[in-house]
Amino acid sequence: MASEEDRDANGAPGGVTGDLQSFAVALRRTQGEINRLVHGFAQAQGLHPTDVQALAVVLDSPEPLTPGRLREHLGLTSGAVTACLDRLERAGHIRRSRESADRRVVHVRYEDGAKAAARRYFLPLAEAAERARERFDADELVVALRFLNTLNEELGALRVPRR
Repeated sequence: MASEEDRDANGAPGGVTGDLQSFAVALRRTQGEINRLVHGFAQAQGLHPTDVQALAVVLDSPEPLTPGRLREHLGLTSGAVTACLDRLERAGHIRRSRESADRRVVHVRYEDGAKAAARRYFLPLAEAAERARERFDADELVVALRFLNTLNEELGALRVPRR
């Protein structure tokens, strides 16, 4: 059994050494807590959790998002993406538009009013993140953010099998 020094703040082994298992446990716990909030938002909005995942992709996309890029990112079939976008559009969360010279290209955008509703719902998450951030100095936050960005790059490079 690990000694007290070898445990992290949650009592998990490896806190001092920061081994891979400790990271995996902490990341799974973070994912589980965020999923719990996402499922609550989905239920409150009459959506599926996958719809909320799609909303996050739309929100975070640096350029106009197409249904094809959303399909690739989520690993869904074209039909599943269409059904997801239909639900999101009916619920007032997104709009689809043809804004380019090529009228075949559809862009998906997050509706401003829906952003406000999501911000209100997820405000406790933002407040919790801010309380956690306040426990670290600027240098520690730079390293933590660099780790998260690097991990996201690595995870983003993994291909998700289509469902």
